Amino acid sequence: MPANFSKVGNTWSVNDGKKKRSKSSDECLSVRVTTMDADLEFSVPKKITGRELFELVCRTIGLRETWYFGLQFINKKGYFGWISFDLRITSQDIKKAENAKFFPEDVSEELIQIITQHLFFLQVKQSVLNMDIYCPPEASVLLASYAVQAKYGDYCDMNIDICELALEELLPQRVLDQYQMTCEMWEDKIKTWWMNNKRMTKEEAELEYLRIAQDLDMYGMQYFPINNRKESNLWLGVGPLGLNVYEKNNKLIPKASFAWSEIRNIAYKEKKFLIRTLDKNSVATVSFTSQNVAVNKVILDLCIGNHSLYLRRRQPDTLEAEKQKLEKEQERRVQAEKERDRMQQELTKLKEQIAAAQEALKRSEETADLLAEKAQISEEEAFVLTKRAADAEAEIQRMRIAAIRNEEEKYSMERKAREAELIAARMVEESENRAREAQKLKNDLMRAYNAEQLAKSKLREVMTSPFSPMPLTNNYEFPTGGQDRVHLVCSPIAEHCTFSGMASHTDPVGAERDIKSLSAEIEKERVEYLKKSKHLQEQLSELRSEIEGLKVEEQQTDLDRAYQESLQLGDDKYTTLRKSGAGSAKSRVALFDEFESDENLCVIVVFFSIMLY
Repeated sequence: MPANFSKVGNTWSVNDGKKKRSKSSDECLSVRVTTMDADLEFSVPKKITGRELFELVCRTIGLRETWYFGLQFINKKGYFGWISFDLRITSQDIKKAENAKFFPEDVSEELIQIITQHLFFLQVKQSVLNMDIYCPPEASVLLASYAVQAKYGDYCDMNIDICELALEELLPQRVLDQYQMTCEMWEDKIKTWWMNNKRMTKEEAELEYLRIAQDLDMYGMQYFPINNRKESNLWLGVGPLGLNVYEKNNKLIPKASFAWSEIRNIAYKEKKFLIRTLDKNSVATVSFTSQNVAVNKVILDLCIGNHSLYLRRRQPDTLEAEKQKLEKEQERRVQAEKERDRMQQELTKLKEQIAAAQEALKRSEETADLLAEKAQISEEEAFVLTKRAADAEAEIQRMRIAAIRNEEEKYSMERKAREAELIAARMVEESENRAREAQKLKNDLMRAYNAEQLAKSKLREVMTSPFSPMPLTNNYEFPTGGQDRVHLVCSPIAEHCTFSGMASHTDPVGAERDIKSLSAEIEKERVEYLKKSKHLQEQLSELRSEIEGLKVEEQQTDLDRAYQESLQLGDDKYTTLRKSGAGSAKSRVALFDEFESDENLCVIVVFFSIMLY
């Protein structure tokens, strides 16, 4: 009988759906399992095994790709472990959580179900934010853009501000501490990348997140502290491609790598762990010690599981996997057909919009021609009116000038008349004066004539007298007259007339139904993704250059320095693995045995420095 599920918030409560039994409640056990997406609560029999509980969890969340997952717990000593499927859960530990136990090499090819992809996305995202997986700052911004795309969809100005979210939910705290950048500056960087994810669905955004994350050096690796024969503190990394050995302060660049294909046997005895590798005709053995036996059990379990999946990927798919892939292809085909129909509808709408736009453009052009013609006519009319206005203004000016001149002539005539009257009056007065002078002269002349006659008579008398003649003296002056002159001075009047006119005018962008065609589309998508990845690397390089000047050197960690060193050498995750896996297995085993950590050399270096000082 199927179980009944009820969800409250992010917690699922589960019972077996059977009627109440008369058995004591002591035979049942309440179990709480935490996944990356929700907390699951079960009421199960105490005799339930790890496998039965795991299958119950998988059925609850709809997970079918179960081979990647397991039930993880923390033992009493604080170490992580995995529930054994063959033992009862009561004989193991208390706190359980479902996490990805094994990781795929290529998420886009191996992960089939959406729920599997979603659980991986949540776990990898949490590992990046918790800094369990080292992520460079520029890649952190890119991953954050995919995370907000998966959560909120396409970017728009109405979206919630990133600063209102906790930046700690998008970027690792290490990245926030290493740069002198404000919340708004980080927000702008994330928004710039977010806008490039337009029309990307939630599933596509989560897949892109995993595609970027799987190229990080620490992706899929689970680290365990170990010691080699020289008691050097090292890290053993167990991953989907093989086993790696790291320095204590550098989990990025392995010193030696052993692929699963060259590992023959794995075993442990108490704290000692043995790995036998194949080296052509000889066998090389890697030997190290761990902190306790429980850790060795976990290492062995992970090695067996990763090795099995490594071989499984290189063999034909199982019936279950083949069935799931066919279902996924069917879903993708249906989705492609829906997408095709949607695109056709959008294309039809676009064609209609283009036709309407063309018609509107045609009408606009006709309207523009009419308006241009009207504008030309209006311009000509305005020119004529302007000319008429100018002529009228000129005529008004001429009339004003003529009126001014007439007024001046009037004033001039009046002035001349007044002057003529004055001259006439002067002439009358002068005539009268002349008449008076003439009369006076006439009178004087008569008196002189009379005096002359008198003198003549007296002279005759004397001449006729018998006495001696006497001298005669006549001192008489005639009066003299003068004429006045009238001078008329006229100064011309200069007039200045100005006229100014004005005239200014401003002219004012079928899907086939068989699986073979779908495979071709998938291959095409892969090629496009490779091109996109190259462009993405160029953009990440630009972003790295932009924020380089804001870096706080004091906040740089050993992993940051190791990443910068690898970046300067042009190495990536896969180049580093090839280098660390180069050479024979014996040479790498010898390198592992002889390797000494920096701690063992620390005393010598410090002593040597003191002596130099």
